[in-house]
Amino acid sequence: MATVELRFSALPEHVRTARLVAAAVARRAGVDEAVLDEVRLAVGEACSRAVGLHRNSGVTAPVKVALIEEEKQFSIEVGDEAPHAVPGGDTPGAQDGDAEIEEDEMGLAVISGLVDDVEVTTGQNGGLIRMTWPTAPPVTALL
Repeated sequence: MATVELRFSALPEHVRTARLVAAAVARRAGVDEAVLDEVRLAVGEACSRAVGLHRNSGVTAPVKVALIEEEKQFSIEVGDEAPHAVPGGDTPGAQDGDAEIEEDEMGLAVISGLVDDVEVTTGQNGGLIRMTWPTAPPVTALL
């Protein structure tokens, strides 16, 4: 089980680097080549979402990305430290709540369309998107 962790400032220009690293690690982990574009797009969307949440909320902490290689699966976790809406409450720090919520929901819909196995958790202290793909068993050479 190998894990690669990235932390980057909440700046849009760092999202591209996260996408490239995620695709390279996914390839090495055995994710099917046909799925790598979906990995890149999903990671880009999740990281862009986290960057936007940090910037809109004034959070200076870095965006966190964990690339986790496990037996038979590869997962990517994108974490933010921005406050999220809780049932019955407002989103702290939100300037234009309706527009931000709509944009957030659109980003999550895109990710859900790209990845079959997605878990989203949010709360007052941040959120986490965990995306998982199956991996192929390593090919062994026959002698």
